[in-house]
Amino acid sequence: MKNIATLIAIVLFSSFGFAQSGPKIEFKAKDNTIDYGTTTKKKDNGVRSFEFTNTGDAPLIITNVLSTCGCTVPTKPEAPIMPGKTGKIDIKYNMAPGPIRKTITVESNAVNVESGRVALKIKGEVIAD
Repeated sequence: MKNIATLIAIVLFSSFGFAQSGPKIEFKAKDNTIDYGTTTKKKDNGVRSFEFTNTGDAPLIITNVLSTCGCTVPTKPEAPIMPGKTGKIDIKYNMAPGPIRKTITVESNAVNVESGRVALKIKGEVIAD
């Protein structure tokens, strides 16, 4: 009986760890990926936006947005995103001909992602004009 009571206590206390409070980030893009498709530099300015919502109960702060190369320039929101509100991260790709396979790392105070970091991806292909 003592072992059952101990087991119940452990399960109860460990469940509190899953009920995290704080800011939470949820991106609208499926698999956190935007597909440029097949395009040309003349037809496309290369700008896309990753929209997200703070589904938590505290202000969400995007502290940094990092790109894997200089051909992709991200722009982050400067103000905190309040609970229930949406924000966006704009990405400008330089539209150099060839395949697009880039990763953008978002750093924040979100509690629902490991270390507050989320990987966003862009893909597609730019063909010569």
